[in-house]
Amino acid sequence: MIEVELSRIIIDEEKKEQIVVLKEKGGDRLLPIVIGIVEATAIKMKLNNFSPPRPLTHDLMLDIIDKLGIKLEKVVIDNLIDGTFHAKLYLNHKNNSFKIIDSRPSDSIALAVRSKSPIFVEELVLEKLS
Repeated sequence: MIEVELSRIIIDEEKKEQIVVLKEKGGDRLLPIVIGIVEATAIKMKLNNFSPPRPLTHDLMLDIIDKLGIKLEKVVIDNLIDGTFHAKLYLNHKNNSFKIIDSRPSDSIALAVRSKSPIFVEELVLEKLS
């Protein structure tokens, strides 16, 4: 697995797409992922330290995870199938029981940004893009 960090979010108004770009930590490889406007907005709001008056969906999810005594250990973008990226949330309960939850990369990244959890990409995903 390769650790990545959020490099930038690109809003392409011509194509009406939002692209989150992940960059390999200590490397040059980039992973662009097209995401929805809601997820792009959620990520940008957190990066800009904007606090809405009421919790938004990703804030609510993280609050539930926290209140249940669970920690988001990491996010892993683990596959690319027919042009669609797949991701997993790695959750650790306080009694050290791990759960892996299927997730869209956009939601995973929004949660990782909020919880300051690391983001990883499987090598095979980066290889498929080469």
